[in-house]
Amino acid sequence: MADPHDPRLTPARPDLAAKHLEGKVTATRFVGGTIYEVATSQTPLRREPRLDAPLDTEALKGERVTVYDANEEGWSWGQLVSDGYVGWLPTDALRPAGAAPTHIVSALRTFVFPGPSIKLTPIETLSFGCQLRIARIQAEFAVTTEHGFVPLRHLGNATDHEPDFVAIAERFVGTPYLWGGKSSLGLDCSALVQLALTSAGVACPRDSDMQEQALGSPVALTGDLSNLLRGDLLFWKGHVAIARDRATLVHANAHHMAVAIETISEAVARIRVAGGEISSVRRLGKQ
Repeated sequence: MADPHDPRLTPARPDLAAKHLEGKVTATRFVGGTIYEVATSQTPLRREPRLDAPLDTEALKGERVTVYDANEEGWSWGQLVSDGYVGWLPTDALRPAGAAPTHIVSALRTFVFPGPSIKLTPIETLSFGCQLRIARIQAEFAVTTEHGFVPLRHLGNATDHEPDFVAIAERFVGTPYLWGGKSSLGLDCSALVQLALTSAGVACPRDSDMQEQALGSPVALTGDLSNLLRGDLLFWKGHVAIARDRATLVHANAHHMAVAIETISEAVARIRVAGGEISSVRRLGKQ
């Protein structure tokens, strides 16, 4: 059972906590928080308000953040609305939340141009999962409320869901591995799962231990893993992979330093040599 006061998901410090936690945690004062949104392509969420602090995750453009505190050094402390992760983000990467996004980047990455021509110098690079407010469609471009021009074919409606989350994960093959990363420029194993599932309309926690507790139902495995189905999630301590079929999986991993497809037998054997055994396999409701 998940820790109800997991610090990764609990906006509470000795000096400050979210108002809704009053009576549940001890803090000097409690505040209601203000909703902001990420204004940049992506921004780090760190454990401490320092550039050299560990990268716990990233927030993508358009994501909402409940901010409870900000310091004079340019850091804001808050909680991501999407998955509940708590940490410090650069204040200059945030702005007051506007209207709900209308579209989402469905390509691995795309460019924002200052006008309706791909020959213009891009003003921004966006990754898969970034959320945008589109004001109008002009020929082959979607024009944002910030007057940026994005190739229409690289976007999907914010309310649409991908039919096959495994296929989404497969599109990331070759993307560099980055601990704490959550974009197509670099991501880790649990971010790959989160991005793929979220695109399919399945709410997904950020870290692999949270995913193992929250997603699907356990699968009783055969010795040779021959009963795996496409979309099953294989968990080790600190790692998660997605079964493509009974023989192969896709995962972001530090061995390849990238998202890679490999045989399940090879992955299991290699991780076993490093001291890890499969802790569980989880199967989602629809396969």
